[in-house]
Order: sequence, then C-alpha cells, then structure tokens
Amino acid sequence: MRKVRMTLSILTMTLVTLTAMSCKDGKKDGERAPMSNEMHQDEGHNHEGSEKMMTNNSGNNATNAIIDNYLQIKNALVADDQEAAAKAGGNLFGDFKNFDKSSYSSEEKQELTDIIEDAKEHAEHISESPIEHQREHFDILSKDVIDMIAITGTDMKLYQDFCPMYNDNKGAQWLSATKEIKNPYFGSKMMKCGEIQREIN
Repeated sequence: MRKVRMTLSILTMTLVTLTAMSCKDGKKDGERAPMSNEMHQDEGHNHEGSEKMMTNNSGNNATNAIIDNYLQIKNALVADDQEAAAKAGGNLFGDFKNFDKSSYSSEEKQELTDIIEDAKEHAEHISESPIEHQREHFDILSKDVIDMIAITGTDMKLYQDFCPMYNDNKGAQWLSATKEIKNPYFGSKMMKCGEIQREIN
C-alpha cells in the first residue's frame, strides 16, 4: 500500500512538472499570457499618451522652426532689408518642404497639405523678389502660418498684429514675438502703424 501511494505521488509530481514546463515553453515561443481587458486598456492608454507627447514635441519643434524663419522675414521687412528677407524665405521654403504631417489626423493632414503648398509658393517668391513683392507675398504667407498654428499649435508666445492701411486699406495681419508694433508692410515709412489683435499662448 505504501509503495502504491509513493508511486502515485511520484507520478503526480512528474505530471505537475511536465505541465509546468510545457506552459513555460509555450510562453517562450512568443505567446504572452492573456491580459485582462483593463490591463490592455491601461497599456494602450499609456502607450498612446507617450506617443502623443512625442509627436506633439516633434510637431512643435517643426512648427517653431517655421515660425523662427517666418519671424526673420518679418524682421527683415521691418528693416527694409530685401536680401535678409530673401535668405529667410529660402530657409522657410525648406522648412515647409520637410514638414512631417504623419502624426496628424487625415483631415488635419489635408488642411496642412493645402496650407503648406500655398505657403511654400509664397516663401519661394519672397526668396527671389524685390521688396515690394516680398511684402505682398508676406501678407498671404502670414495667413498661412496663422492657419497652420491653429492646427499644429506652438509653445512660443506670439502676438497676432494687424495693419489697417496696407493693401489699399484692406488691411493685413502678421505675427510677432514682441508686443511692440513694428510694421513689416511699410517698414521705416510707417513703423508703428498697427495694433495687436490677439495673443497666441
């Protein structure tokens, strides 16, 4: 009787060991143990959150590079410096060309594609035009950059300014990094013409 019990317990232990090993091997082959729905959701949520943070940061960096070159054009036009505006226009064209839209929704991608195509054209014209034409293209470029920021956002503090007299009193907007009005459409002729419409950030 003792021998039978001993044999049975050895067999039971062997069976338990084999079962445990086969489960272990199954996991080795790349099969993960199933998670509860709650765990799946948590994992997905965390991943999505970190991914969003990354895309927002890279999106902001790309947008900020565009804003930097845009502001260089603005400052050059304020200073009546056609050459500096042309150089910044060429740089801005490159920024728009390399802008990565992959992290945006399909609707946003479409809007950004339209904005960027238009903005590239005006940046290119600024890079090769006399100063009066640069100012005409800067007017439309400003609308494009404002529309773009509405989608991409930025962590930069900006002021949206407005000159009521430009373009036969139709008016024109521009962005500035400072509160002080320095008009890129008239430059030294009417430096202070304009007002702040709103603050961005």
